[in-house]
Amino acid sequence: MRLAILAYDGCMATEVFSIPDTLLIANEIAKARGQAHAPYQLDVIGLDTRTVRAAGGFELGVRKPVGKYDMIVVPGLAIGGVPHLEAKLATLTREIAYLRKSFAQGMPVASICVGAYLLGEAGLLAGRRATTSWLFAPDMARRYPLSGLASNQILVEDGAVTTTGAATSAFDLAIHLVKRLYGAKIATATARVCLLPNERVSQSPYVDETMMPHAMPSFSQGVRRYLVNRLAEPYDLDALAAAFHVSARTLLRRVKSETGRTPLAMLQEARVEKAKHLLASTRWSTARVIEDVGYTDVPSFSRLFTGIVGESPAKYRLQFK
Repeated sequence: MRLAILAYDGCMATEVFSIPDTLLIANEIAKARGQAHAPYQLDVIGLDTRTVRAAGGFELGVRKPVGKYDMIVVPGLAIGGVPHLEAKLATLTREIAYLRKSFAQGMPVASICVGAYLLGEAGLLAGRRATTSWLFAPDMARRYPLSGLASNQILVEDGAVTTTGAATSAFDLAIHLVKRLYGAKIATATARVCLLPNERVSQSPYVDETMMPHAMPSFSQGVRRYLVNRLAEPYDLDALAAAFHVSARTLLRRVKSETGRTPLAMLQEARVEKAKHLLASTRWSTARVIEDVGYTDVPSFSRLFTGIVGESPAKYRLQFK
């Protein structure tokens, strides 16, 4: 396997080094277990010079890309928030063009965290499922509407395009590559040696709604605020529509067009977010937490919670003990 990591000014160094370091450890484990060597070559490449300045301010040595790669990995960049995104991407037009050209020549690509923006700008996410950092997922969904954004997922592989979640998902991608090279047993052993989860699935347990930029249009924002203020009340679409002086059909259409979701989905997400807060900050029983957010059927809410968060309320609470 011939891998390349595309480094550039402002990239996150951890996301550059995590893959070669993890593959190195995996290779040592495979040799210790007498497994046949799985040959791979890994280059850290750059387009402009022999060095790039990473986000932390120090320089990384790079080499010019040569020939075809079995995968080009794009690390994320230090954005400093969505308002600064355009200026950042404007400095990466050569990298974006290189990714577009390489993909057209048959080279698979992968991104880590907000490196997905470079794939999006290259047109490689259209018609594909993808993920990125949960913090930037709402902006990516608006920016690349032709992509099916699975923002709760840690890693999404859709054909020749692989995307991952927030920064430390670089290690999830690394373990994914170890599994390809050496098989599941070596991947599991490598994860254990490195104190990594062998296979994380969801970013949802890490989401903090208070940090999310709620930039949805004012109508849908108003609907969301109305629902959040009445979490414990039964969902009544007709009453909700009447509160906004529109028909139920109009309300559903407007919210769907503005957010891609239904009011009920918005309510369920808000109830789960409130439940996460209570599970983390109180000693209330799970049943009391569930009742506080408007449910009486514990199994039903537990299924909803698990579906959104990726783990049960009880498992979620364990990390705060």
